[in-house]
Amino acid sequence: MTISIKEPQFLPSQQEQIEIEEVMVELENLKRQSERLDLINKLHKRMAGVLSVAGMIEAYSVWLVPLVSHELVGYSNSGRQKMHLFCSSHGPRRRKTIAFAEQLINSDGQLEGTCINQDGHYGYKWIFETKDDSGILLILKKGRELRSDEMDLVNHSLEILADSLQRGLEYEDLFERASNDPLTGLSNRRVFDERVVGMIASARRYCRPLTMVLMDLDRFKNINDNLGHQAGDEVLISVADVLKNTVRSTDLLVRMGGDEFVLVLENTDLRNSIILAERLCGAVDSMNVWANENSKLGISLGLAELREDETLKQWLERADDVLYNAKAEGRSRVSIK
Repeated sequence: MTISIKEPQFLPSQQEQIEIEEVMVELENLKRQSERLDLINKLHKRMAGVLSVAGMIEAYSVWLVPLVSHELVGYSNSGRQKMHLFCSSHGPRRRKTIAFAEQLINSDGQLEGTCINQDGHYGYKWIFETKDDSGILLILKKGRELRSDEMDLVNHSLEILADSLQRGLEYEDLFERASNDPLTGLSNRRVFDERVVGMIASARRYCRPLTMVLMDLDRFKNINDNLGHQAGDEVLISVADVLKNTVRSTDLLVRMGGDEFVLVLENTDLRNSIILAERLCGAVDSMNVWANENSKLGISLGLAELREDETLKQWLERADDVLYNAKAEGRSRVSIK
């Protein structure tokens, strides 16, 4: 005869059961906090490797994609007149999404709760507490607003994004000061040296024309001598504005120093460059600036289209020779030989 002995079973008391449940809840909270901390650390690492504000907005959106479904992340800083929008949509939907983003960015005051447009997008706007007036905008896909856990994640990440954006703004300020002529605001010789090599390589790779326009003001010395250097500075600023408003945004316009400017025209041959050069010459003449009754400000332009086996130095020297011809032929004119 076999006798089985059952071990006594000890059931936890009600108090012990409550304590176990509390421990499990605490463990679950710690797990969520650990996961959240891991996500935030990944955001830190991603943002640390980016310098520009536009790059930071893109990096933040890429980090957020698997966590919170969205179509656009945007940033605006009215104090610095900067706005960057990173949108994953395309075609008409992209245009509508960006229009909605700009509407929210330009709306006055803090956006409470959600904003829904006619296409069913949910928009959210946060205002950063920084020394400049700035904000971030998040637009979700159609048909769903942020869940509470998604809202918490975004709120936790905003401090990191705000610090990164402040760093990006400071970097861009330094870069702009180093890259721009302090008087006219045009790009400087450093930018020319950095960009022109790539423009030459691209032109040759895709067999596209590239034309250089060297420009030198005529009788500018008379302006300084007769009217003073402050008047001369004001003339340089005005000339720079005229040139900038006449050329395309894709062209490279640089103040090389003094009253000398250079313009590099992408995908533009000599024949079409002459049209623009004549327009520039006429625009400066229309400024109607006189040093005295016999001395009017003008501009001479020398054009040279890049040749197949020409080096940058040879190209510059040839354009300078052409500019010299314009001066020798009477000034305030365009020369191509």
